[in-house]
Amino acid sequence: MSSTHGGTAGPTRITVGGTAPYDVVVGHRLLGELPGLLGERVQRVLIVHPGALATSAEAVREDLAGLGYEVYLAEVPEAEESKTAQVAGFCWQVLGQAGFTRSDAVVGLGGGATTDLAGFVAATWLRGIAVVQVPTTLLAMVDAAVGGKTGINTAEGKNLVGAFHPPVGVLCDLTALETLPVNDRVAGLAEVIKAGFIADPRILELVEADPAALVAAEPTAEAWATLRELVERAVRVKAEVVGQDLREAGLREILNYGHTFGHAIELTERFSWRHGAAVAVGMVYAAELARLAGRLDDAVVARHRSVLESVGLPTSYREDRWDQLLVAMRRDKKTRGDLLRFVVLDGIARPSRLEGPDPTLLAAAYAEVSRPASGAVLL
Repeated sequence: MSSTHGGTAGPTRITVGGTAPYDVVVGHRLLGELPGLLGERVQRVLIVHPGALATSAEAVREDLAGLGYEVYLAEVPEAEESKTAQVAGFCWQVLGQAGFTRSDAVVGLGGGATTDLAGFVAATWLRGIAVVQVPTTLLAMVDAAVGGKTGINTAEGKNLVGAFHPPVGVLCDLTALETLPVNDRVAGLAEVIKAGFIADPRILELVEADPAALVAAEPTAEAWATLRELVERAVRVKAEVVGQDLREAGLREILNYGHTFGHAIELTERFSWRHGAAVAVGMVYAAELARLAGRLDDAVVARHRSVLESVGLPTSYREDRWDQLLVAMRRDKKTRGDLLRFVVLDGIARPSRLEGPDPTLLAAAYAEVSRPASGAVLL
């Protein structure tokens, strides 16, 4: 693939620490990096990809086959429809029929749902084989593909079945963003902005400097350079956190800012909302909850709304779904027993937890993000 924006700078390598360190490579035209991440022992490679990326998957297959790898393709459904036990079973079938061993590997090529699925398939085949993630959306680059959380959905909730399985490498080829629909770029900015609120205020400043440029149909070279910096900063935030806490024992929970309410929206809407849109509303809900609990001032809450709205993200949700949302939040992975737990802020870059808030407080925060139901699916 060729690049017309910002492709002259070399790749940036961000190391994710822990017991099995790996690099996240950010740059342009990174296909040549893949064999080095796979390593010399790998003989067979399964590329998991959605149908929309069939051409790209074939290009990767040809490149690897030319280097002597035995390469297989598994085309899976788009978005969240791929994250099912049935689709995972299809991938296991391909691995079994091709005779994949523990020294072989999976490549996840696609958005966050694809990388979640590919990681889960790799984690569960022979109790764990190598996976390289090649995210093709902004959301996947800054969130889903980095950190080793893998999973599939069930009828009861999102990512309830999964495993912690760090990749051996991640390739964030920014060239992929140049053909990404604007709405996908907007949705990905939600996770970027989240990283700004929980750890890196400079991210917020970069977005606020010229938000329209970041979501323009044809961004300028300057805007592409800013997007690259935003990707690198967001990846660094996640890398620092997961390097210290792979299994979400403590610190890693801060990455779930906005996700308790956001995941509840996704479940209530049967995954018709984009993840970034749901998390955007979830962050405003968490901010309102912290304000009502006396832990966050009005200005920071207002900044949530202003920065999210400036790039076209929603900050409110329909007013007639509280019962369903509450049930969904009680199923959230961060809940302990019957105790609801929320990541909140005591200030910008000062994340903390709020455990077991009073039900009246929860309902009051919902009132602050409510609007009359329109039936519209945002983004």
